[in-house]
Amino acid sequence: MSEPSVLEIRDLAKSFEGVSVFSGLNLRLEANEIVAILGPSGCGKSTLLRCIVGLEEAEQGGLTFASNRRAEGIGYLFQQPILYPHLNVASNIALGFKTKVSKKERQTTIARELESVELTGFESRRVESLSGGEAQRIALLRAMLGQPEVLLLDEPFSALDLETRRSITAQTRRWLKQRNTAAIHVTHDPEEAELMADRVVPWQALFDRWEEE
Repeated sequence: MSEPSVLEIRDLAKSFEGVSVFSGLNLRLEANEIVAILGPSGCGKSTLLRCIVGLEEAEQGGLTFASNRRAEGIGYLFQQPILYPHLNVASNIALGFKTKVSKKERQTTIARELESVELTGFESRRVESLSGGEAQRIALLRAMLGQPEVLLLDEPFSALDLETRRSITAQTRRWLKQRNTAAIHVTHDPEEAELMADRVVPWQALFDRWEEE
């Protein structure tokens, strides 16, 4: 018997002030799978992610999580990295810890994670000194510290130059695979989708029904 999907979305619908954003949306995300949803700006991709994480409420349809723990089990990476300017890099990352840890463990973990994204020694850096790519990697580390079952990526690399975008996309894919973390990445860029994902799903394909196995 196969393991249950990490996330199943069935017949989801969302509207704002009576105007439909989407209706009858279906998606299944398997364990450790990275899915890229490819669609134009304004089609509803970000709204879908906000419904998944619970920032928006869908009018109808179902969201089923394997662990039944949406709030704790999902990480979210926004289009623009949200970092606190009054905190240095290490302190921004430390906000991702879900449980209390000793100072030594916190320092060791942060140093190890920074090394994993090629930012060794950045602990004391001020966030305003970071490049766009560096800031997104810091935001990614913070999101992943809670060991989410699913990471949602809302076009987080779209503002970066082409070379940096390709590099950080490939690096993020390797990083997710090393940690066996499932992810949904939304983008309007076909190349970025192919670099990131195990499976690329065009936006319109989300409205196809899938049969029970």
